[in-house]
Amino acid sequence: MREHTDGVAEYVARGEAMAAAEAERRAIMRTKKFDTIAVHGIYDAQAALANQGSIIEPGFMSSAQHFENSDHMEAALAYLMPAWVYSRIANPTVLYLEETLSLLEGYGFDGDVSTVATASGMAAVHMATNPFLQNPTAQTNIVVSARCYGGTFMLFSQRYGAERGIDVRWVCDPLDLDEWADKIDGDTRFVYGETPSNPSLSVMDIEAVAGIAHEAGLPLIIDSTVATPALLRPLNRGADIVVHSTTKSMTSSGLAIGGAVIARHGITTEIGPDEMRDNFAMYVKLLPFRDHGPGLSPFNALMTISDLRTLRHRMDSMSSSTMQVAQFLEGHDHVDRVAYPGIPSMAGHDIAARTMWLVDGADDYGSEVNRFGHLISFEVKGGVEAARNVFDGFQMIWRATDLGRIKSVATIPAISTHQQQGNAGRELASVPPNLIRLNVGGEHPNDIIADLEQALAVLEGSSLILPIRGSF
Repeated sequence: MREHTDGVAEYVARGEAMAAAEAERRAIMRTKKFDTIAVHGIYDAQAALANQGSIIEPGFMSSAQHFENSDHMEAALAYLMPAWVYSRIANPTVLYLEETLSLLEGYGFDGDVSTVATASGMAAVHMATNPFLQNPTAQTNIVVSARCYGGTFMLFSQRYGAERGIDVRWVCDPLDLDEWADKIDGDTRFVYGETPSNPSLSVMDIEAVAGIAHEAGLPLIIDSTVATPALLRPLNRGADIVVHSTTKSMTSSGLAIGGAVIARHGITTEIGPDEMRDNFAMYVKLLPFRDHGPGLSPFNALMTISDLRTLRHRMDSMSSSTMQVAQFLEGHDHVDRVAYPGIPSMAGHDIAARTMWLVDGADDYGSEVNRFGHLISFEVKGGVEAARNVFDGFQMIWRATDLGRIKSVATIPAISTHQQQGNAGRELASVPPNLIRLNVGGEHPNDIIADLEQALAVLEGSSLILPIRGSF
């Protein structure tokens, strides 16, 4: 009968060989173009042969892994070898997604990058930030851009602030570098921004804010959901951690909810153990993620993997359409203001023009091209009732609290995604009640503009706007 320790050591050695093979596949894929990575990830012909020849990543729907014997189980659950163990902790299909996201978000980045996928974008925001709040004191604070998604605002203001006593220091103008610097002190745990933000489309200078954060020994966390790695990769500009709601543009079909925490190795922080600094995403996955339980469904991972394959082309096409929509709205008599990083009148346009580029765009167009995403917001003249009547008048554009879809979708954030913030919170986040947020989809831009035009036409020649209802 084998000695217990010898048996475990055998599996540790096997695990080292498995990890080396994965590293070799990862290194090979890092030499490929963005589109190739998006199509293949690390799932190659050898992996296919181990899965009965399937050329598409298989969906592992089982909740748990079978082990060869007790030594195998012990080595796996002690994290001494690659294993997936239990789908709350890991899953082979989810791993395919995580590896692909690491390669895409790390495209052009010199260092190592790791990812932990989550059940939603909000789970990603929580898992990216909560580890820095261990053992808080009465002075513990976080410095956060107020121009952020409503769920993020509520997590920070209510769950962290009101319930746990964390001092949330809101940066009202993310373009103001002095405001970022002034709100950081020795008790700050992390710096957090969203660019372009939802729904105000505000941008920030990631490199400059990263410099401010790092000088104070703090990590910079960026929500880059709206841009996706096809247009902006914050790790290349100094960020430590990137969060995504993969529900959005990455899964434009709308068939899955998910999120991701993507981090470079060796983040800037004095919080936590060395393992947390060395490989934040893996630390989160194996420890706090395991215990909090925000695991991503393997089916949802498979849906996202499928949609990711065409990410760059979709972001290119829909961004081009959105620019046409923005130009139409900017010139419309019943629109007060348009928020879109691609238009020169937008505050921060110069930063967006310097940082938001279609990845590998020169391969298609002969030179690099700016693309600014497919989310836009506009304020309707006439106030709340005018905005609601325009919104109700859409005939093709869908009314839903959603974005990133291949179908155009609109919402009024003040009564939906940012309703719970209250008037003061919405004012802080620059979300006026007459703001309509529009996700421009894959339809022909002329048809999107036509629907906007007929909906805005309800305001023509009437000082008293009566409610109307659009139809699908």
